[in-house]
Amino acid sequence: MNADRSTPAAGRARGLRMGTALTAATLLALTGCANPEGGGANPGGTSGGGQQVTKTQDAGGAGCTLQQYGVEKLDLTKATVGFSQSEKEANPFRIAETASITAEAKRVGARLITTNANSDLGKQISDIQSMLAQGAQLLIVAPLNSEGLEPALRAAREKKVPVITVDRKLSSAAPCKDYLTFIGSDFVDQGKRAGEAMAKATGGTGKVAILLGSSGNNVTTDRTSGFKDYLKASAPGLQIVAEQTGDFAREKGQQVTEQLLQANPGITAIYAQNDEMALGAVTAVRSAGKKPGQDIKIVSVDGTRNAVESIVAGDLNAVIESNPRFGPLAFSTAQKFYAGETITPTVIIQDKSYDTANAKAEVANAY
Repeated sequence: MNADRSTPAAGRARGLRMGTALTAATLLALTGCANPEGGGANPGGTSGGGQQVTKTQDAGGAGCTLQQYGVEKLDLTKATVGFSQSEKEANPFRIAETASITAEAKRVGARLITTNANSDLGKQISDIQSMLAQGAQLLIVAPLNSEGLEPALRAAREKKVPVITVDRKLSSAAPCKDYLTFIGSDFVDQGKRAGEAMAKATGGTGKVAILLGSSGNNVTTDRTSGFKDYLKASAPGLQIVAEQTGDFAREKGQQVTEQLLQANPGITAIYAQNDEMALGAVTAVRSAGKKPGQDIKIVSVDGTRNAVESIVAGDLNAVIESNPRFGPLAFSTAQKFYAGETITPTVIIQDKSYDTANAKAEVANAY
């Protein structure tokens, strides 16, 4: 986003994050607006092979048109768009997500307002209400939780502002009323694919610990159920002996893994529900005097560059991708909507998987 089009909220956010690392400075140069912290190279995914591809468009509802939503046509090249990020940009997924939306807004020509809830649901509600007060005509929201955003959604509905949700799905909110559509991964399928990768890495037997994501959202629930369902149906020799939340954070993933290994010294495999926790687990396994990827197999979900490189190094065994580059698909969906097309309630993206067979060749495409 050009400097002369920045909002006060975005300017204050930039000022608070001036002391970021070199990779973040590089990201700022690429996006011209976001200023996240840390992360891998090519975070915006605007080049290479990392763009999102639609897998399915779920017709689990009648779909939604401009008339049904009750809004008028909008030229996105002249529009004000608000993006509500749920968590601090301190991990590669959030960095890439913000960068992708920022870069696509700039490409389209839209004026972008960005906010970050910093894992505070109340702040995300007030962030969205603030963007509406600043004139946002379209909202792209990465929900912190699957429930609890009702006051913000109601405020958007009253102003006839469409809401596109990405990454995490709202549980009880109604499509074509509270939000236009959800764009994201099939998290149950991710869990099943992680289970399949774990069975392959372990030979189908072993004692597994699960590092759960944060509570209150469908990502954690679905990645858990998909994994367990696969093991029950196809890998009964893999026994889940422990599961504990690591809140999708590397440091907590390390701490929890250390505790689980002390309490269950027979653990031979770890399923981490994101790469940051998996990388924390790698450190914990080493501290326990064991070799990650060998003595204890580790499978995770996300597809960050650090994790894919860890497969190459032999520390991780497999990673199921969860592509955060929502910008192009979110804006193209909005353009179709404003052009009069019917938008389905759910747009599922296609995610890759990485293992020892392809990790080296795919590192450049990871985020």
